[in-house]
Amino acid sequence: MAAICVFCASSRTLDRRWLDLAAETGAELARRGHTLVSGGGCVGMMGAVADGARSAGGYTLGVIPQALVDLEVADLASDELLVTDGMASRKTLMIEKSDAFLTLPGGLGTLDELFEVWTTATLALHAKPMVLVDADGFYRPLIDWLQTLADRHFLKPAGLGLLTVAPTVRSALDALDSRLT
Repeated sequence: MAAICVFCASSRTLDRRWLDLAAETGAELARRGHTLVSGGGCVGMMGAVADGARSAGGYTLGVIPQALVDLEVADLASDELLVTDGMASRKTLMIEKSDAFLTLPGGLGTLDELFEVWTTATLALHAKPMVLVDADGFYRPLIDWLQTLADRHFLKPAGLGLLTVAPTVRSALDALDSRLT
């Protein structure tokens, strides 16, 4: 089984449906025998995905910078919690510890993580699969803009093709599983 890194929102003010989506994601990862790699937080979707994984018997690995530990938002229930000195080293360690990446709805931090992983893939620094979950069309405007970048030659079609877009958690995990075997 694989270590799947999930990028998602850590906001405390999200609609319940997003928290449920994250919990479903964690539980489905665990049912498939995968390890969850997360940003190590206990709030928002990040906390919900970890709780969902543990509720289904999954193993959770959190990676969190000391500054967020100091703010008391660390997922202390993680099976393994790695503390870094900053956000950049957090992303680097998350990439190193993961076999694949799944992006759920989120804000700037989520997009930063997605683009870091995607950019390093376009530079052939890794060949790990990446799937974006476009639940309820959440990412449709971003996907359209990225296509415009490709149409205008700011993004190579091969680079655009490195990111798989899926409408549901189940189809996203099916896509990851097919690339991991």
